[in-house]
This record gives sequence, structure tokens and C-alpha cells, in this order.
Amino acid sequence: MSRDTSLELHTWSTPNGRKVSILLEELGVPYRVVAVNIMQDEQSGPDFVALNPNRKIPVLVDHDGPQGRKLVLSESGAILLYLARKHESPLLPSSQQDLWTTMQWLMFQMSAVGPVFGQLHHFKRYAVDQVYGLERFRREVHRIYGVLEDRLSRMEFLNGVGCSVADIATYPWIARHELHDIDWERHPHVRRWFDALGARPAVQRGMQVPLVRP
Repeated sequence: MSRDTSLELHTWSTPNGRKVSILLEELGVPYRVVAVNIMQDEQSGPDFVALNPNRKIPVLVDHDGPQGRKLVLSESGAILLYLARKHESPLLPSSQQDLWTTMQWLMFQMSAVGPVFGQLHHFKRYAVDQVYGLERFRREVHRIYGVLEDRLSRMEFLNGVGCSVADIATYPWIARHELHDIDWERHPHVRRWFDALGARPAVQRGMQVPLVRP
């Protein structure tokens, strides 16, 4: 990744952060990584808050944005759509039917997979004694896996035509499956999809961003 680039990705090693680094690797465009250690609350520092008052990673800074002007963009789904459209990537299909099917599954990730899986991760790690919350989100995570299994039993990828931003957005959340108490034998098509995405070199590279050494 070159430092001589218009793109800066302010990120950390979370599923939402990895969505964007995977897409950038898939696009093959140079970008600079700015690590924001959320475990040390760096997202609350004044420099980051100036980029995103919501204090959430990732943030993309494009110094060569629309009309050549600097663009600062937060919200991972919006960043994926911006980058895929800017670079005219087939990961955001041009066909209207395929585009809106892709958007549907991207929104499913944003509204269901991310928020629900994130709550389960929290309860599993920090509030395991809160039985009601833990069981509530475990049941909902298993239900969502069922939705994905049904879809992927009929389609190779979520939009039905090829790997897209919807798959890229969903993959990093499934990558934390060890927190989900999932029986893979009940979700063989999700596992097939997960393994196929994980075999892509760009996905492997993107999952290592930021590369933080002690």
C-alpha cells in the first residue's frame, strides 16, 4: 500500500473496518492506513472526532473526491458504495435488477447482521452473566444464519450473480463465527460461501488491516 495516494482509511481490526479494507484490496487501488486503536479510545481524540463526530471507525478520506474536492466519509456501507461506484467495480453491478438486489443484501447486513452480531459479541465477551441479553441475541444470530443459509442454498453469492459489496460487508462478521455457537452442519451453504470468500487473496489481505505490531 503506497503512501503516495489520495485515499486514507482510518480504521481498526473490527468487522466494520475490515469491510472497507477488503474492498480496497479487491479494487486494487493504493491507500494509506491510519490505525485508530479503539481499545485505547483513540476514536474519541480531537483529530478523529473532527473527521467523524459519531466517533466510529471506519472513516475514508478521499483527497481527490467528487469534482476533485476532499471528501470525508463515515458509515461503512456508504464507504463501500462510494468506492465501488467511483471505481466502476462489478462488485456494485450496473444492471438495475442486480444493483437493487445487491443493495437489499447490503442493507440486510447493515440492519441485521452487524447490529445483532455485535450485541452478541458484547454479551459473550463482557456480560456473560446477563442471561437474558445473551440468549436473546444468540437466538437472533441463529435466526439470521438461517436467513443466510436459505439464500445461499439457492445462490452462490448473496445477490445471485456474483461476489458483491454485500458479500464483502457480511464476510467479516461471519469470520467471528467462534462467538456465535454455530453448528456448521446446519449451515453448509453459509460455510461454503464463507470458505469461498476467505480463499480470495484480496479478502485475506484486507482482513489483516491494520497490521499492528507490538
